[in-house]
Amino acid sequence: MMKFRFRRQGADPQREKLKQELFAFNKTVEHGFPNQPSALAFDPELRIMAIGTRSGAVKIYGAPGVEFTGLHRDTATVTQMQFLPGQGRLLTLLDDSSLHLWEVVHHNGCAHLEEALSFQLPSRPGFDGASGPPGLARITVVLLLGASDMAALGTEGGSVFFLDVPNLTLLEGQTLSPDEVLRSVPDDYRCGKALGPVESLQGHLRDPTKILIGYSRGLLVIWNQAAQCADRIFLGNQQLESLCWERSGSTLVSSHSDGSYAIWSADASRCPVTQPTAATMPYGPFPCKAINKILWRNCESGGHFIIFSGGMPRASYGDRHCVSVLRAETLVTLDFTSRIIDFFTVHSMRPEDEFDEPQALAVLLEEELVVLDLQTPGWPTVPAPYLAPLHSSAITCSAHVANVPAKLWSRIVSAGEQQSPTPTSSASSWPITGGRNLAQEPTQRGLLLTGHEDGTVRFWDASGVALQPLYKLSTAGLFQTDCEHTDSLTQAAEDDWPPFRKVGCFDPYSDDPRLGVQKVVLCKYTAQMVVAGTAGQVLVLELSDVPSEQAVSVASVDLLQDREGFTWKGHERLSPHTEPLLWPAGFQPRVLVQCLPPAAITAITLHTEWSLVAFGTSHGFGLFDYQRKSPVLARRLLHSIAAPLCPRCTLHPNDSLAMEGPLSRVKSLKKSLRQSFRRIRKSRVSGKKRATNATSKLQEANAQLAEQACPHDMEMTPVQRRIEPRSADDSLSGVVRCLYFADTFLRDATHHGPTMWAGTNSGSVFAYALEVPAAAAGSEKWPERVVEAVLGKEVQLMHRAPVVAIAVLDGHGRPLPEPYEASRDLAQAPDMQGGHAVLIASEEQFKVFTLPKVSAKTKFKLTAHEGCRVRKVALATFASVACEDYAETCLACLTNLGDVHVFSVPGLRPQVHYSCIRKEDISGIASCVFTRHGQGFYLISPSEFERFSLSARNITEPLCSLDIYWPHDSAHASRRPQESLKLSQANGTPGIVLAPRSHNRSPNPIHNKGTDTLELPEATLSPMSIDSATSADTTLDMTGDVTVEDVKDFLG
Repeated sequence: MMKFRFRRQGADPQREKLKQELFAFNKTVEHGFPNQPSALAFDPELRIMAIGTRSGAVKIYGAPGVEFTGLHRDTATVTQMQFLPGQGRLLTLLDDSSLHLWEVVHHNGCAHLEEALSFQLPSRPGFDGASGPPGLARITVVLLLGASDMAALGTEGGSVFFLDVPNLTLLEGQTLSPDEVLRSVPDDYRCGKALGPVESLQGHLRDPTKILIGYSRGLLVIWNQAAQCADRIFLGNQQLESLCWERSGSTLVSSHSDGSYAIWSADASRCPVTQPTAATMPYGPFPCKAINKILWRNCESGGHFIIFSGGMPRASYGDRHCVSVLRAETLVTLDFTSRIIDFFTVHSMRPEDEFDEPQALAVLLEEELVVLDLQTPGWPTVPAPYLAPLHSSAITCSAHVANVPAKLWSRIVSAGEQQSPTPTSSASSWPITGGRNLAQEPTQRGLLLTGHEDGTVRFWDASGVALQPLYKLSTAGLFQTDCEHTDSLTQAAEDDWPPFRKVGCFDPYSDDPRLGVQKVVLCKYTAQMVVAGTAGQVLVLELSDVPSEQAVSVASVDLLQDREGFTWKGHERLSPHTEPLLWPAGFQPRVLVQCLPPAAITAITLHTEWSLVAFGTSHGFGLFDYQRKSPVLARRLLHSIAAPLCPRCTLHPNDSLAMEGPLSRVKSLKKSLRQSFRRIRKSRVSGKKRATNATSKLQEANAQLAEQACPHDMEMTPVQRRIEPRSADDSLSGVVRCLYFADTFLRDATHHGPTMWAGTNSGSVFAYALEVPAAAAGSEKWPERVVEAVLGKEVQLMHRAPVVAIAVLDGHGRPLPEPYEASRDLAQAPDMQGGHAVLIASEEQFKVFTLPKVSAKTKFKLTAHEGCRVRKVALATFASVACEDYAETCLACLTNLGDVHVFSVPGLRPQVHYSCIRKEDISGIASCVFTRHGQGFYLISPSEFERFSLSARNITEPLCSLDIYWPHDSAHASRRPQESLKLSQANGTPGIVLAPRSHNRSPNPIHNKGTDTLELPEATLSPMSIDSATSADTTLDMTGDVTVEDVKDFLG
């Protein structure tokens, strides 16, 4: 009779219901600066700003926390955008000459962005006033007229079409062709080259019937739309780049390709004007680059602002990205480090006002957004509450700290405020303040730490939708580098020309690549942190509220222990300053530990209760007592030059024996020999079976019969893949992948104590028992005894898969608390009575071993079952949406295929898995970081973090509204596309998302707790994730019973 040893029970309905209450996958918000911006718009009435990108994304920003995101159906570059002032509607132009009308639509008090209509200008021969090819119908510029119910479209062929905006339909019979314009110009100007494309269209603020048209050839025309005739003609001969109409309409300003701008008087007679009132080349007389855009703004106090981009001398400063601000005799050349996309001024737009009175200048660059306060002397920059360039220096690592204490939070914020050079009068002048953030204030604070290539660590407020910079820590000042941070621009003399002023914080160039931060860890209870770098430097810092002048203690740890036969051929170590240095308020260095050889730090961990820091490189790992400033341990792992310090063992999946280290005095030789004979006997039997074909065929037939006879409520274990063991001679086998401190049982089952665990790239795990002298009660003086470390266990995993993470579980299967959590009653004390277990996560499997015997308890072979490898692992707490007091601690992991899996702990049973990141996005997978409450971050571009949530309860997403003055037109709403599945991803790759996006399946404690006015509709129970240009095309995963038909019925 055949036995079914691998049968298991089917899905438990009660457990499946509990899973839906615990787990739900959502991509919620994108933090940072939009990747590859291409267009900019501003609504002066609603005080909101829109940014379009090359991937077709549209992002609207208002006050912090107010964000709307949309994505065009076709991946095309957004070239221009125009707000319909006060209406919450946006008109976008793509590089394929298609126009799209977007609306901010409200549902039950919450708003989201959706595309209402689209329009494609016909491109047939002769349609654009010429018999040329269809390409002449390409739209070059868009202008909204009057009350924004009509738009003028300038084209490459020189024609101007007029569009009915509410319907996006072409107004027949009102097209202005270049031939009609040429009838009003003199014959001598008419002869020669054509007018060229329409470069600029400007409307009159007080007379909506007049349009200022600028052609590429240089001709300027004030066209009277009501009378269908030209009021003024300006015969320019220099290639036109941009136009601006002064507020009163009496003055025009044109900028040109030779780096000059001209001022024209519009009060002249109807005769064509041949010469401007004034013309100047600001940075002449040598050849200059084109002035791409120019603005004229007048002030009541006298004088006016002239703001333009470009115009730099070609030979000397042709590679600079500059915006010049000129008022009276004051000229400032704003020098940026990335290409200028567009800019606008925040000023009065009411027709009854006589002056513009500009308040701020916003400049959109390719890598950042810079806002200047024009009302404060010196025109300082305004700190941005969001849209900060995460990649001001390339991000090299990241970490998340949850539940930051209020005291530490206020100290970090205070230190960051002291770093800001911006006057307090300018701190509250952020001009983009539209909309209302409906999300409640977060009850707990979260910090996102990013390490950068230039040796800085930046602290970000990751508590809500807006990722706000708090504080920047720089480690470069401690070392003597090749470039001592001198900037020739900032040290320029006052009489230098042009008067450059470096603006912005984007700086992609690092003074020394050795400064790059590889690992960062922060203890939120003691305000101590460790920053580890590329050249083997490990810096221990402590937060101080006042500046101090002190020297930093330096210690070296030789991981090779002066072993002969090894020559380091990499970079040299960084040389620290030995003299006392002045450190500002904030995190100040206390101890510098230099690893030798100076290889990059690959793993680090900190235990502030024991004053210990452990670090690892590709050569080994070390342990350092930063309180006594003395090294404790140095262990080399180079197999080519170092022999093992103790015997190794191999843990076979079928074996329950684990090798115990020097602390165990008894070893069962008979048991070892018995198992060796069993292996030999099994190998002989398997060889005989392979030689007999008849037996093999009989087994296959029996297996098929067993499969047919298997009950329907039982399921078979999936076929496991064969995993080949890795070579022990791999050059990367000595890389330390993870380090971990724990107070657990290592010597025996009755005495627990401090331990340190290290996992390597070759599947080795080292466990050390630590002797940490305790300080006397009430005494601040540390005892004379030093910390000692003794190797307790050494384990070699099967197949030598790299060890990704290690965690010790208490007697109830819960992970041990962080340092000071239990002693300060900030977390539940661990169970130290029952048997502990250690969870070892490798790239191929998860395995739980009992302690102190280190015998295998349970495992899950992820690679064998799923065909993937583990890249990131974290233990997270998932709270239930149905019961506030119920939560589970689970293991979340990210694989090399971009999938996220969640397993129960300590049973290691699979719970859910989701497709999160494209498997081709290697940098996104490598940058992923999990939080303690079931959320995560990963880079979708060098400047953006995608935030996602695995928890059904803990979700951080935009929840906002916009006060629009445009009444909702039911007839217009019926013209919207009736699809319920919308392509609305911010960064390009279409992701299917149910509209409205801001609603959630279940009540969100952060957003909806205590909110009685917001009732989420039943039809939006399962919103899909927002996908991105660097993330996967997500499969629609409906956790509820909501169908597409239900959503269509809800959307009407």
